[in-house]
Amino acid sequence: MLAKRVIPCLDVRDGRVVKGTKFANIRDVADPVELGKKYSEQGADELVFYDITASFEKRGIFLDVVERVSEEVHIPFTVGGGIRSVEDFRQVLKAGADKVSVNSAAVADPSIIDQAAKRFGNQCVVLSIDAKQVDGEWFVFVKGGRENTGRRLFEWAREGEERGAGEVVLNVMDTDGVKQGYECRVMAELSEMLNIPVVASGGAGQSEHFLEVLTEGKADAALAASVFHFGEINLPDLKQYLYDHELPIRLG
Repeated sequence: MLAKRVIPCLDVRDGRVVKGTKFANIRDVADPVELGKKYSEQGADELVFYDITASFEKRGIFLDVVERVSEEVHIPFTVGGGIRSVEDFRQVLKAGADKVSVNSAAVADPSIIDQAAKRFGNQCVVLSIDAKQVDGEWFVFVKGGRENTGRRLFEWAREGEERGAGEVVLNVMDTDGVKQGYECRVMAELSEMLNIPVVASGGAGQSEHFLEVLTEGKADAALAASVFHFGEINLPDLKQYLYDHELPIRLG
């Protein structure tokens, strides 16, 4: 069995790490370079960097910040936000990313997944999905959760896999920043449907929530932000906790 992964996430706005609740009430946290270095040294399995307003503001990602973070981390590094073309993929990978996460642009033009996978390899392409339940059905949202695309979550995730995405990150908007646990049922359904890794995002509040989503939710990895940023959960302690509960976890 492949090792389960724990992934801190840096939501970056104007060059600073920020965090909100349900995509609102944003507050400043820290410098992304310092925080990324800290998580790398603490044994995070990967690090994710999202420029959270790039798509909405219709601008490119802050490559200088990506470069500075990549110089300080020694773990796989995923970057997303404002990715609109295969050239953007190239620039972000050149700046030091190992994977590139695409969200809004892939919904607008799904062929970007095919093109990037063909040029850089499936392992470099991450399809990030912001989803919310509306009238009992799961829909895909874009532009930082501001716009309902009308696309159904499971259909879009399957299409992303077929086009060449090597991984799917599912962020459930209603649980984002609430710290009441991940939405395990939808994670399990998605994980069972796809043949590529699924990363759970949105809802971590305590160590038990990670255990639940990595077992009951069948996720391959769990991503979180504020619980790590504000010291509510110590990363090495969390990984030891998961290991003690017999999950395949890399320690150290």
